[in-house]
Amino acid sequence: MNSDRKPNDPASVASHRPAFPTPSDPADPDPVWITTLVENTVNGRELQAEHGLAFLIHTRRHCLLFDTGQSALLVRNAHRLGLDLGAVEAVVLSHGHYDHTGGLPAVRAAAPTARLFLHPAAVAPKFAGNLDGTTRAVGLNAAAAQTVSQAGDSVVWTAKPTEVLDGVFVTGAIPRLTPFEDTGGRFFLDEAGTRADPLVDDQALFFDTREGLVVLLGCAHAGVVNTLDAIDRFTGGRPIHALLGGMHLLQAGPERLEKTVVAIRGRNPALLAPAHCTGLAAVARLWTEFPGQCGSCAVGTSRRFLR
Repeated sequence: MNSDRKPNDPASVASHRPAFPTPSDPADPDPVWITTLVENTVNGRELQAEHGLAFLIHTRRHCLLFDTGQSALLVRNAHRLGLDLGAVEAVVLSHGHYDHTGGLPAVRAAAPTARLFLHPAAVAPKFAGNLDGTTRAVGLNAAAAQTVSQAGDSVVWTAKPTEVLDGVFVTGAIPRLTPFEDTGGRFFLDEAGTRADPLVDDQALFFDTREGLVVLLGCAHAGVVNTLDAIDRFTGGRPIHALLGGMHLLQAGPERLEKTVVAIRGRNPALLAPAHCTGLAAVARLWTEFPGQCGSCAVGTSRRFLR
């Protein structure tokens, strides 16, 4: 995999200073590659997109997936990119919606010994409200649910911050402290739509680099600001170097969008790559506010960070 960075890219990873885990030897840099296998958009010949998200995180020693999209598409895209999903040691699910979990059976078939990291509430029934007042199922499909139930001791339930492997952490449940953020839609735990789903299973992935933290969001149903605040508390305020993934701002009102922009500006990430469920209006606003820092998360995009 090759970095898409240019020498004068403001999100360049040419020099950093880690705080945790133990800093690597500057003479022997420890690269981490992030490659998008599933996203709503695509960049590259013979690759395909779908509504969903999946990132492959690859170091010299380890390989893990953050989300799996909604189908086996990630396996086909990985093959076309020359990437071996059989090397995957861990699969982290950001939450229990179909567009992040549907590829799990295919991944499990390719990497049968991989551990699964997810919040216990991710396997609960999940529904979304329709405009006519009805609901539709949006949780794990039957095959994905069966994959989790049959994984046995390979499942790691992540209710709190947990190290997945090699200095890569998952947040676990994220406290909801901001008054302006919600789950970003009408989500329910029952088909009748009488029990709101707070999506306590929503979690993010992060790791440290020489220039600061790299944060991956699945949908940020807990809120982008709540998520970044939780990571701040866990890491002792390490700066945010890169923020990538779904931000679920497609239904955000002016106040939420403005306060999210202010919070991101205060952290000043070198790279901001809104994707998937962020919403066209929010993506346009972010690219306008941070023109020199925004980038794509389209399928086939690969970035390298140094630790």
